[in-house]
This record gives sequence, C-alpha cells and structure tokens, in this order.
Amino acid sequence: MTILGLTGSIGMGKSTTAAMFEALGVPVHSADAAVHRLYAGRAAPLVEARFPGTVRGGVVDRAALGARVLGDRQALADLEAIVHPLVREEKGAFLEAARAGGARLAVLDIPLLYETGGEGRVDAVLVVTAPPEVQRARVLARPGMTAEKFEAILASQMPDAEKRTRADFVIDTGEGLEAARAAVRGIVERFGALPGT
Repeated sequence: MTILGLTGSIGMGKSTTAAMFEALGVPVHSADAAVHRLYAGRAAPLVEARFPGTVRGGVVDRAALGARVLGDRQALADLEAIVHPLVREEKGAFLEAARAGGARLAVLDIPLLYETGGEGRVDAVLVVTAPPEVQRARVLARPGMTAEKFEAILASQMPDAEKRTRADFVIDTGEGLEAARAAVRGIVERFGALPGT
C-alpha cells in the first residue's frame, strides 16, 4: 500500500481535494478531523487538566484554548504533547484498517506535513496550491478570520513555493474543480488504486 501525504498552506483546497480521493474510494485520514474528534473525547480531560476552564460540556472550547496557547511557546508545546500522540495512534489504526481492507493507496491529510517532518513517514507528497489572491479570498471568507490572523498563520507555515518544489505531485486548485478532479484521478490511476483496475 502506498501512503500519500496531502498538504498545502491554509486556504489551498486540502479538504476539497481529500474529498475527491474519498469519492474514488481511496481511504483518507484527516489530522484536523482527528483533532476535532479527540477534543470531543479522549483529549478533553487531558486538555482540561493542563488548561483549566477550556472544556465546556465535555468538549474542548477551541476559542478558549486558542486564547491560552496563542503566542505562548511552552503552552503550545504542552498542548502538542497531549494531542500529537493521540493523533498518531488514530493514524496508525487508520493505516492498519486500510491495509487490512486491501487498499492500494491511502491518503494522510496533514496540514503541517513539511513543518513537522512528516514527509519521512509517507511514500509520496501531494501539495495543493492556488494563486495568492485566490488563497486570500478563500481564507478571509471564513467566519472569524481577519487579515491579521491570516498573515500570522501564513508566517507560521513553510512558503507555498518551497512546498511545491519539494512535492512529488502538485495540484493547482485555482484552476477549478474539474481540473482538480482529473488530476486526483490521474494520481489514483498511477498507483493502480482505481476500483476495478
């Protein structure tokens, strides 16, 4: 089974691209979705113990937690020490299930793949990209997003140009959904993972 890492900077179209792989029957594991599940489950008591008052009704309040860790390196490191091992555990179980199910290709959607050295844990990397003006418009359309927040997030991520030069595959999501779908299909075919092939 080939493990494909899917990554890209904020607003580049990772979630939409991941859904295209799923539509072709490729198993996909999303790190962000795993964190959401963990914040409503196993991670909640651990987060509350370290950051009292950040859990409401058994679920981590992301805004309250964000306010506690933003700009505090030690707090962020403590949070990562809680969450990352749990996400890795979920990812391991996902890959085991994909292998057991006979999948030829599995996708790991990892927003900070290069920033966390994740390229060493996958067989190939797909970077999604888009022109800067498309990226900016997408991100600023999100609820609660400000230009300042967007710039801060961008500053914390590896530049898009560098990600593209390091990638095995690049899809420009700014070219539209049909072009992206065709590119995804080409990658799936290349790994012999289309149903019936």
